This record gives sequence, C-alpha cells and structure tokens, in this order.
Amino acid sequence: MKLMTINTHSIVEENYIGKMESFVKAVAQLQPDIIAMQEVNQTADAPQATAVLQLNRTYNNQEPRQLKADNHAAKVAEALRKADIEYNWTWLPMKLGYSMYDEGMAVFCRKPIAETNVVLLSSDGDYSNWRTRYALGIRPAGTDDWFYTIHMGWWNDEEEPFGNQWEKLQTAVKEKNHQGKIFLMGDFNSPAQVKHEGYDLIKESGWQDTYLLAEKKDAGNTVRGVIDGWRDKLSQEDMLEGMRIDHIWCSEMVKVHSSRTCFDGNNEPVVSDHFGLLIDVED
Repeated sequence: MKLMTINTHSIVEENYIGKMESFVKAVAQLQPDIIAMQEVNQTADAPQATAVLQLNRTYNNQEPRQLKADNHAAKVAEALRKADIEYNWTWLPMKLGYSMYDEGMAVFCRKPIAETNVVLLSSDGDYSNWRTRYALGIRPAGTDDWFYTIHMGWWNDEEEPFGNQWEKLQTAVKEKNHQGKIFLMGDFNSPAQVKHEGYDLIKESGWQDTYLLAEKKDAGNTVRGVIDGWRDKLSQEDMLEGMRIDHIWCSEMVKVHSSRTCFDGNNEPVVSDHFGLLIDVED
C-alpha cells in the first residue's frame, strides 16, 4: 500500500498550472492508494464549481464554503480522470488564508470512501482566524483502517500551542474508537531534529514514525530553505540544511518497505515549498 502526503501550497504557488500538471503526471505514474494534502486552496470569490469538478467527491456536514471553480483538489481529480485514473476524494475548507483563499485539506483514495471524520484541533473554528486547524480523516471501503490529513500549529505558539492541538487530536481519535490502524499524515510543523517539542511528544504518546520503521529510506527532509511560518523559529542555516517536518505516523508497528521524499527535484519535479513524502507499507 502506497501512502503519500504533501503540503501542496496549491494556487499560491508561482507557475501553479505547470506545477499542478507535473503533480498530476507523477501521481498518474505512482498511483498511491491514499494521498493526504494540506493547503488545498481555492479563491474565495471565484465562481462556483461545475458538476463535473465535483465527481467522485464525498461531502461532510462541516463544510462552511462551496466548492469553487479553481479548487485545487477538484482540478487535480479532473486531470487524473482525464488520464483514466479515478480517485475518490473529500475536501474540507478550514480557514481564510492570505485574506483571499479558502484554505483547506483533502484526502484522495483509490477505493470508495466509506466514512469521514472531522476533528477541530484549535480552540475554536473561527474561519477568519489564520490559526484555525482541523484534521480530516477517511475510512476506505473494505477496511477498518483510518487515514487522516493533518496540518498542525507550532510548538511555542502563545495562542494555539501544538501541545493543546495534539491532545485534542488524541482524545478525538480515542473517542471515535477506531478498530483498525490509524495513519496521521501531513505537515506537523515539528522538525524531527528539534528535541523535546512536537516530534518527541508524538513519539512519547506511543505513535510510530514510519520513516524510522522503513527498511529503505533517504534523508527524509521535506523542507529546504526559508518558508512562511519558520522565518523566526530556526536559523537560516538550519533551514537551508533541511527539516524533516512532514511525517506519516501509525498507531501501531507496521512493516514499511520504503520511505522517500517525492516532488523534491530528484525523483519528481518540485511543485510546492514542501516536498512530499511517499511510503510503501504492508497492508
């Protein structure tokens, strides 16, 4: 089973159309079973999406915004469909970004989506607050396993610290009483090399870092260079060396054949300010 996560940055990216086409071409070749995406945007005042863009989409009852014509998830799904590759998908708008985008998260799945779950991670769900955070999970048909796309806040944020959001996520997952394995996939804003903060907290909570479990792996760094949100948190030298900041965690020990970055300019073209992460895990 192939699992992929990527903070897409989507329509905020320069040369967005070209990068989206590169992303779709690579996904068509790799065909991951699950794709977790963060920063999946649409222009807030764009026209409403046509019915064609909404094909194979699962709706949930916590979506405060309509799907728009330039929605990144919808455009990716449409392009894949034109390549005769079908994904079922769901998208959750989370907050207003850069005062003009409905910023959200999405999960793509090769199987039908049997169930979804939305978890509010921040203290409230104020759509106008750029600190608002959610987790979006799916259960594919035919399995008890769950797959969540995650975009966490920062460890030392005075208003929305990482620790509070992590506690809410753990509590919600326990209350949901999932029967199968749980995969948390995404941008955790927690570099693995920074000790005694978010990464270590997740490990100490009993979650398994699939990167460490992988029989074959690369350096694993998913951010290289200075990006929004980290300009005043780590030195420029540290960021240029790279951060392993995007992770795939599992609720239990699993056999991971490989873990590698994707869309890093080596394996696939760079399409975002984050590289992606791709693992091959035994079902």
